[in-house]
Amino acid sequence: MTASFSITMGPGGKWSAYIGKGKSVTLTAAGDSANVSALLYHAAYPSERYNMPDSLKAQHTAFYTAGHVLMSDQGRVLASIIEDTTGWHDPLGGYTTRKGTDGKYGPTSYQQERNAWLRSGEENLTVELYRHNLTPRDLSAPVNFFSKVVCELDGTMRYVPQPTDGRSVTLRTEMDVLLVVSNTPHPLNPSAVYPGAAVEIRITDAAPMTEDDLCVNHCGENRRAFENTWNAYALMKGAN
Repeated sequence: MTASFSITMGPGGKWSAYIGKGKSVTLTAAGDSANVSALLYHAAYPSERYNMPDSLKAQHTAFYTAGHVLMSDQGRVLASIIEDTTGWHDPLGGYTTRKGTDGKYGPTSYQQERNAWLRSGEENLTVELYRHNLTPRDLSAPVNFFSKVVCELDGTMRYVPQPTDGRSVTLRTEMDVLLVVSNTPHPLNPSAVYPGAAVEIRITDAAPMTEDDLCVNHCGENRRAFENTWNAYALMKGAN
């Protein structure tokens, strides 16, 4: 792919697609209080997927920004964060549910409001999974791009508002992936107003990796995960 592809998700929107290795995926928020819940799977073998505990443990972090990677449960890198103007992306807060959405913003339904009804992250992600022959059993902890959640010393999680209007984050796909995203509120956002920020997704070819790559050199665990990924693709090429 040499031409860029872009799509804009309105508030409550959802999207999914298979994205090849070596692509640059940029999410840009068009308003404040943006939140994009994202799941990643190995395109060819979706039983391999983004693993939150391993990603955080290996990188000694409780949030994501430039230099961090999203590891699979097989110790490989699905995608890396190569650029970020937001500064903090939450991996811990999960996604909204129908019950939680109705309780915070008031009950809505498609039958009454049609496309103006307020969608939840769980419903959006489930619908997109079904498009790719996956089921609710394949749901897992998402990355909540654009949201900041601080973990206090007593273990509680505190949502911290941060500017998102015009901010962006760019992923580089290190494997062929299935990306599933939902533009729905963060479940810990205390506002009683359903956020109204659209988010653009733009996909282009990524620049070639260099020796001083920020993500590869972030820590020893990252380099080992990249080596696992490179070796896996080298073997696949050999099999062809």
